[in-house]
Amino acid sequence: MSMNVQPQPDRPDPTVIAVQNDAFRKLACLGVPPAQPIQGRMHVTRSLMEAGDGFMAEAVKATGEFATFEPENDPEGWHDFGAVEIRGETVFWKIDLYEAGSDFRYGAETPDNPETTMRVLTIMMARDW
Repeated sequence: MSMNVQPQPDRPDPTVIAVQNDAFRKLACLGVPPAQPIQGRMHVTRSLMEAGDGFMAEAVKATGEFATFEPENDPEGWHDFGAVEIRGETVFWKIDLYEAGSDFRYGAETPDNPETTMRVLTIMMARDW
């Protein structure tokens, strides 16, 4: 089942945000440079770091390769959340969008503008949620 998300005049374009979020994930997780600069950082939880034996590297790679977006896991169409399975463990990832220069205190006013938006990708064990 697919859902077509239509941009609204007073709302940011979800298709643009999805493309930017995908590009940022691929940059942060796979080292694939984006077509245009995208500001952001990646964080992983302590339990993911402590999983050992290359688990974190597998989780980061799977996050970068994730492409299964459905209305159930992506209702806004922003490609800002996903879950991957690594060795029988569920790993969540989430991208939050902040106003650049706000020290991560304020959500992005224009999240489809990469010049004013700072992305934070968090990768965590599902049990950390």
